[in-house]
Amino acid sequence: MIFNKEQLEGSNGKQTAQMLFERQKQTLDNFLERNAISKEQYDKSLATLKEQMQI
Repeated sequence: MIFNKEQLEGSNGKQTAQMLFERQKQTLDNFLERNAISKEQYDKSLATLKEQMQI
């Protein structure tokens, strides 16, 4: 998922954080799907991402 400049500029901080979270989660999903990371690493990374982004 790619966000254009207008989407990011037109959103508030919470919306921007949510969009960035979704993009990072999609990256993790892609890594897991391609077996680039294990399910355990995916779960750990997703939990860390949620914690750091306060989602």
